[in-house]
Amino acid sequence: MNGQGDVSLDTVRAVYSGAEGELWELLMGQQIHIGGMQSSLELASRAGIGAAQRGIDLCCCNGAGMRLLVRMCDVHSMTGVDATATVIERGRQRTAAEGLAERIDFVHADVCASGLADQCADFVWGEDAWCYVLDKPRLIAEAVRIVKPGGVIAFTDWVTGEVPMTAAESARFLTFMSFPNVQSVAGYARLLAAAGCEVLCAEDTGNFARYTGLYLDMVSMQLGYDALRILDFDMQALSAIGAEMVFLRELADASKLVQGRFIARRA
Repeated sequence: MNGQGDVSLDTVRAVYSGAEGELWELLMGQQIHIGGMQSSLELASRAGIGAAQRGIDLCCCNGAGMRLLVRMCDVHSMTGVDATATVIERGRQRTAAEGLAERIDFVHADVCASGLADQCADFVWGEDAWCYVLDKPRLIAEAVRIVKPGGVIAFTDWVTGEVPMTAAESARFLTFMSFPNVQSVAGYARLLAAAGCEVLCAEDTGNFARYTGLYLDMVSMQLGYDALRILDFDMQALSAIGAEMVFLRELADASKLVQGRFIARRA
């Protein structure tokens, strides 16, 4: 597992309460994860998530994933947990605007200590967000605690690829993304198994490199002014972010950084 010691939960809160979080949403939409709706639908289908189920989204951000599951997969109800008050409030507003407030609620809490009841969910969900959590063994343990026996834990995340990063590459990547650490595909599989789960899927989605290219093209070809507005028209800042996005694509092209897909069942 690649990591750095100076990224705290407060750092992550600052990211998603400010311009950086707004910029990610500009590039990726409300579903701030690689692959958007199609990625979510594939994960839900493969995990058997659907009608009459109750789910928990850990690191739910603005709740877009929950709204998709309720609206398009007929999930009965969802509870989202996130540590950033700004995105929780935005999520509540958007959920109410879509007429889904009776089926979706939000909890402002650390996802490693959600305060939710034991075995309260049919499934636990996450999309490209657990990379922001420092204590991943504790996060997995929390997911296992709140899912029912026989229930499913289904998530995607940014993880290291088959080719190791250099120490300099890892430090640059983690600093730019404000990640305390990232797991590997095999590392998450081990954590899930150690927590008492049967691992059904642990794989590279193969999507990272081409989507990073898409986001770069969107800024250079269509959304340059919108991005500059978010950055208070600071061209130097936009150029620096662009350079880091190119760096992410280089890591992905070299199989050093991938999006992992994971599905596990609690025994």
